[in-house]
Amino acid sequence: MSTGDNKTVEQDIDTTYAADNEAMTEEAGVEVSEEATVSSELEQARVQAEENYQRLLRVQADFDNFRRRARAEKEDFAKYASLKLIEQLLPIVDNFDRALSSSKETKDFDALVKGLDMTYRGIDQLLTAEGLKPIEAVGQPFNPEFHQAVMQVESEEHEEGIVVEELQKGYILKDKVIRPAMVKVSV
Repeated sequence: MSTGDNKTVEQDIDTTYAADNEAMTEEAGVEVSEEATVSSELEQARVQAEENYQRLLRVQADFDNFRRRARAEKEDFAKYASLKLIEQLLPIVDNFDRALSSSKETKDFDALVKGLDMTYRGIDQLLTAEGLKPIEAVGQPFNPEFHQAVMQVESEEHEEGIVVEELQKGYILKDKVIRPAMVKVSV
């Protein structure tokens, strides 16, 4: 090989080496660029995950506070559920007190009876306004949902299974039986 041939071979090697170098640099740049992009996306995901975690902690704290408030409100409601009814009963209690003290002073039993009757009507009106109704029993067919049979009696006036006598009144509050009527039933 001659010197000229050597130079041509060297030039070809240099050219090839330079081209390989450029290709490697471009690939490295692409790899660095891809690494930077992935790193940037990863950092964004970490930031977003941290924000979501903080938001989750705030929501959990808000829910715990809500649960505590709801429990306290429920306890207060249960504690003072009868407040409205008691406020409405106080004037009736005052009437009882006045009737008793008046009858003691004057020894007027007619006035006592009149005062008690007025007080009873006040209580009855209040309970009716709250949704309390007495259960109609006498003359009705026996119904175990509304009546509690304590005795059976023979009756020529009534068919079998009819309530003959009411021993204790029964009551319904709105749609719920709170005390069945205690009754005698015909056989």
